[in-house]
Amino acid sequence: MRQKLLLLAAVIFGVLAFFLTYNQLQNERNKLKARTKVVHLVMVKNNMIEGEQILSENVIKYTVERFRTHQSDEIPWSRVTKDVIKHKLENSVERGHILRYSDLKPEKIREKDGLAGIIKRGHRAISIPVDSVASVTSLVKPGDNVDIIGTFRFPELKGDRSMDVITMTILQNVYILATGKEMAIAQRGSSKSQPKGYSTVTLALTPKEVEMIIFATQKGRLVLSLRSYQETEFEEDLQSVNFRYLEEKIPEYNRERKQLQRSMQYE
Repeated sequence: MRQKLLLLAAVIFGVLAFFLTYNQLQNERNKLKARTKVVHLVMVKNNMIEGEQILSENVIKYTVERFRTHQSDEIPWSRVTKDVIKHKLENSVERGHILRYSDLKPEKIREKDGLAGIIKRGHRAISIPVDSVASVTSLVKPGDNVDIIGTFRFPELKGDRSMDVITMTILQNVYILATGKEMAIAQRGSSKSQPKGYSTVTLALTPKEVEMIIFATQKGRLVLSLRSYQETEFEEDLQSVNFRYLEEKIPEYNRERKQLQRSMQYE
């Protein structure tokens, strides 16, 4: 009899645990659902090649749930007629691909469109002052990608000289929309353009990044670090350099450089 009661109790507890777990999962699912929204995007129905014109029979509506904070340059279905149909592809795409604005070949920018015609959705154009040193001797060109390095002085800490100045990477892989008045669209397909002097560069940034860069330009000196066209990765192990840190790390930097010397040789 006792064994039967124990077995019955185990069954009851098992059922109770199942319902509690189920309710917990449902609650978590509802929380996630509240953070998502349904979006309608543009999907490619068949393989298409670079330069091919997109027609209405090449695309279908694709519906999916996304987190509300999700950001991308995916083209909403509501813009398919204006932004997709009869436009050409910048690169080849496969069947089932969700179209992005970056997949489309840029239309020839009319003079009246100006810079606004090449800014991607979700970005803003912001110009910052540079000199020849900060712009890699004016060799940074429209269409390049750079990292932005800032050096700041903290006068409230001048009692400790090692903490007076600090240098750090603020933003990585930032697209250069223009240098001076020369825009990126004018650089495409031209390999003969000579470097020109300029005193400003125009960056493509998100609204939050714009606020940060404006503050940084007021409080310190910004320098551009030019990236290779082949390098789009983001460095995770970054540092903030001050006098004390530099003194401690110089021997380590030289050991690492010695180990990498062969792969770092330039022809």
